Amino acid sequence: MKIAYICTEKLPSPAIKGGAIQLMIDGVAPFLSQNHELTIFSITDPSLPEKERIHNIEYIRFPKEAYEQNVAEELKKRSFDVIHVFNRPANVLLYKQASPASAFVLSLHNDMFSPLKIKKELAEQVLRETTVIATVSEYIKKTIAKRYPIESEKVKVVYSGVNIENYVLPWTAKGKKIRDSIRAQFSVTNKKVILFIGRLSKTKGPHLLIECMKDVLNVHPDAVLVIVGGKWFSENGWNDYIETLHRSAESYKNQIIFTNYIPSEKIPHIFLMGDVFVCSSQWHEPLARVHYEAMAAGIPIITTNRGGNAEVIHHSKNGIVIHDYHSPKAFAEAINDLLSNQEKALNLAYNGRQLVEEHFQFFHTAQRLEACYMEALTKHTNPLSR
Repeated sequence: MKIAYICTEKLPSPAIKGGAIQLMIDGVAPFLSQNHELTIFSITDPSLPEKERIHNIEYIRFPKEAYEQNVAEELKKRSFDVIHVFNRPANVLLYKQASPASAFVLSLHNDMFSPLKIKKELAEQVLRETTVIATVSEYIKKTIAKRYPIESEKVKVVYSGVNIENYVLPWTAKGKKIRDSIRAQFSVTNKKVILFIGRLSKTKGPHLLIECMKDVLNVHPDAVLVIVGGKWFSENGWNDYIETLHRSAESYKNQIIFTNYIPSEKIPHIFLMGDVFVCSSQWHEPLARVHYEAMAAGIPIITTNRGGNAEVIHHSKNGIVIHDYHSPKAFAEAINDLLSNQEKALNLAYNGRQLVEEHFQFFHTAQRLEACYMEALTKHTNPLSR
């Protein structure tokens, strides 16, 4: 098949500046390009050429200002069996008009059919024109179904994944050596490290982890909270919320550390620093890919029962799921529990790693996507099969 990937206007591909969609594309593209012709459209970046071919994958990049229109013009010149539009349902009709013979797959990585993001009439038209919809979680699938009468089999849940080869496990000799080095680098040797990795926004909840540190330190005075992330992907600027975080952390001195943004390729080693990882999301998280990364890294996980998080983190099996997600005390109790019970924490970490190995590697994601493309092509060329 000739397949086109149309990224959003937010970040370039490959994932030189991070981004969950871009990281997933980087992960699945090498597998899909073995049997299919893959062209990836994304925005330009000063460090990337407008056109290039890497490992049998064609990249075409346009300036952000006129990105969608430029992509549509390029589609008119080419022929694709399947066009995969990432997370922008409102653009499907533009691309469909440019390439009417193609089957369209729309993947949703957020609640993009919210009435705040797309009008009802446009949404209904997009759903008619799209052959297959892929969502990153059951939660996102349900956000469509509760608003629009769409046949369930048209919407496929395609969980993301990781490249486990990038992760050195903490219980191996190599992992212990890297762990010691990373911990020395951040001056947390012989500390119990609580790790947060994500954008510094109120919806991600790092303020709750700062608030819970008083109760954690009462039980574990050698604990340290390490907050990894910036305002946005690859950005370290401050805003009012980040300023509030730093003010709240002032009284803790070296017991709360901000690292700023760290490039995605370094994150696997950063995980080795931690004794427990906490996803403190407050919003209806579609399904944060950091869960896959933490499981692959072999670190015990605490997460919130928000959105799709609990679809891959099962309470007391491969992590701890907090239902009272806005309570600092609930976070403190979960953190203290895992820091006090190493065997329990290790079992959760083992189980998480096993789950990733069996279900959430990038080749699993590629297989699920390929099945979507095959179905879309079949239904598009034979409408009676819909």
